[in-house]
Amino acid sequence: MSAEETLKIISKQWCSIEDLKKISHLGNNNVYKLKKEIQKELEEQGYILPKGLIPMCEVVKKLKIDIEYLYKISNLHN
Repeated sequence: MSAEETLKIISKQWCSIEDLKKISHLGNNNVYKLKKEIQKELEEQGYILPKGLIPMCEVVKKLKIDIEYLYKISNLHN
């Protein structure tokens, strides 16, 4: 996946399972585990989440995605 494609996906407010599969490059079982882990952490903090979605900002933090680097190497900065 290119930097532009990754930036386009992570620019969304909410992350679906399909988005998580694309940006994490994990298999089905591990994607569902990751989603459940993020969801549990947020619910323990008192957040109420829409069914099947998690905040993209939390996914970016969890996966340690370097947005500045992606933007730098993409064609979007020109």
